Amino acid sequence: MNRTAEIIRNTNETQVHVSLNLDGTGKQKLNTGVPFLDHMLDQIARHGLIDLEVEATGDIHIDNHHTVEDVGITLGMAVAKAIGDRKGIVRYGHSYVPLDEALSRVVLDYSGRPGIEYHIPFTRAMIGTYDVDLTLEFFRGFVNHAGVTLHIDNLRGTNAHHQCETVFKAFGRALRMASELDPRAAGTIPSTKGSL
Repeated sequence: MNRTAEIIRNTNETQVHVSLNLDGTGKQKLNTGVPFLDHMLDQIARHGLIDLEVEATGDIHIDNHHTVEDVGITLGMAVAKAIGDRKGIVRYGHSYVPLDEALSRVVLDYSGRPGIEYHIPFTRAMIGTYDVDLTLEFFRGFVNHAGVTLHIDNLRGTNAHHQCETVFKAFGRALRMASELDPRAAGTIPSTKGSL
């Protein structure tokens, strides 16, 4: 099974290219123009064992909002394409990830129903030049186009960088778990409805 995808999404505000392999080894090539976002995408690739290439240009002379959001949207589109009809997948994934004083939990369901519960009490508004509000925009864009339900909880933390990084690491690991092929459920949709 070839679970790869390539998506190009162009708007008047951004041009985003995402290529991925859900069954990769964590290789990545990232250039979004937003260095902290590249750092977070690296966490998804490495901890999700997803080969990931992201190239984005956007109106960062205004701010990073459109670029971060549209990368999330395009990544969601690519994951949806790569996962396909969802037959034989585990469907649910979860992870707790610590980083020093910070601890986050992410739970993901390939439900086919976009939804997000997001609770990160960031201790400051900026991480360098990255506005922490954009983290929600990234994940909202992702769930709306991947067709997943996503619960994100930062359970504790005082360092905003650590808070954010634990979320992205946990997301990568939860995505990996949910995307795994279950040999006991080969060829079946993991739902009593018969579709997702």
